[in-house]
Amino acid sequence: MIAPKNFFQSAWVVRDLDEAVDRWLRTMRVGPFFMMRDVEVEGFRYRGTPGTIRFSAALAQAGSMQIELIQQDGSDPSAYRDSIAEGEEGFHHFGTIVPDYEAELSFYTSQGIAVAADGMFGDMHYAYVDTRDQIGYMTELVEAKESILELFRTVADAAVDWDGRDPIRTP
Repeated sequence: MIAPKNFFQSAWVVRDLDEAVDRWLRTMRVGPFFMMRDVEVEGFRYRGTPGTIRFSAALAQAGSMQIELIQQDGSDPSAYRDSIAEGEEGFHHFGTIVPDYEAELSFYTSQGIAVAADGMFGDMHYAYVDTRDQIGYMTELVEAKESILELFRTVADAAVDWDGRDPIRTP
């Protein structure tokens, strides 16, 4: 039997992270947001070619769904720019936590689905697989490592009974 996907995150590429967070706080009453500036990705590859990427992100929790807002700094080719042109905003991906990262990545690549970008945050591997032709958006695979799960718990716990105070935080 095949286990169903557990999508935990929906993500948008935005022009201005601070302005987008403010819009989400006011319009959707989602928060608090955990801001991560100048995120470093180790071993970054774009479509198999080593490179670099500069971006900042904000995470918040809305019920069972994590919201991620991403601002890419610069116009370098990336999985973000593949979907959303520089200066534009839009939905980018659903994210799923995977217990066996290599097997899950192989599941997609065996179907001919390209890895748009991959790398590491600390000890955690991640990849954006380019499922746009199949389902209209990218899919992010997040390796189930305690370090990232702890961050995600922090974000989710902060949203429980959040009263609007202290809307911008750092992890």
